[in-house]
Amino acid sequence: MPRSNRPRRRPAAAPRSDRDAADARDGRDDFNPERVLAGFARLESAPDGDWRVRQVTTRSAAKVYTCPGCSRTIPPGTAHLVVWADDHLFGEEAGIAERRHWHTHCWRTRTYRYR
Repeated sequence: MPRSNRPRRRPAAAPRSDRDAADARDGRDDFNPERVLAGFARLESAPDGDWRVRQVTTRSAAKVYTCPGCSRTIPPGTAHLVVWADDHLFGEEAGIAERRHWHTHCWRTRTYRYR
């Protein structure tokens, strides 16, 4: 059987060192603080009530939405906010069902007349 002079390649899933193996087990190989915090809704209190606000990153913004603050569209690939009422009259599920996608600037500069 003839020998091959090509170098052997490692499988794609095989770690390159013991440190890489430990990082892969811990899940630290692609740590991104923005990505971690984007999944959580923070609570904001305003004169018009309590709101849950979740940031949508450019990577996860895949659809076209209409901002209730300026009535303009939010195109795919644009970072924005998802907002819903935390103290909805009919409970948490009703608040989530009525969530709206806002431009970040529109949410910060709103006039509290949208409720």
